[in-house]
Amino acid sequence: MPTTQPRISTVVEKPLYEAIRRLARQDEVSISDKARSLLREALELSEDVVLDAIVERRRPRSHRSFTLAEVKKRYGVR
Repeated sequence: MPTTQPRISTVVEKPLYEAIRRLARQDEVSISDKARSLLREALELSEDVVLDAIVERRRPRSHRSFTLAEVKKRYGVR
């Protein structure tokens, strides 16, 4: 059954292909499904790095940081 999803064709080194194939076999999915999930995860991690940089740039430097214990004590959280 033809798919309407866009396709990406790429060439990978033999060790990378074998690693993806092994992971796909472990998860009992196709190599294509495993590659898609790995690409999605890599994209999310890449986005996290960018968002973290934005947060660091916006974070005020003059305020004192609090430990988790201090925050719990201050707000009465157990």
